[in-house]
Amino acid sequence: MKVRTSLRALKSKPGAQVVRRRGVTFVVNKKNPRFKARQG
Repeated sequence: MKVRTSLRALKSKPGAQVVRRRGVTFVVNKKNPRFKARQG
């Protein structure tokens, strides 16, 4: 999982979902599970 300041580039990938858990923003990708990121 990558920790990034901005998730804008990862949001636009196909299959990407923006998920908020406990106040932390994650991007999970169902089509390509390697692309996971966390903001902060």
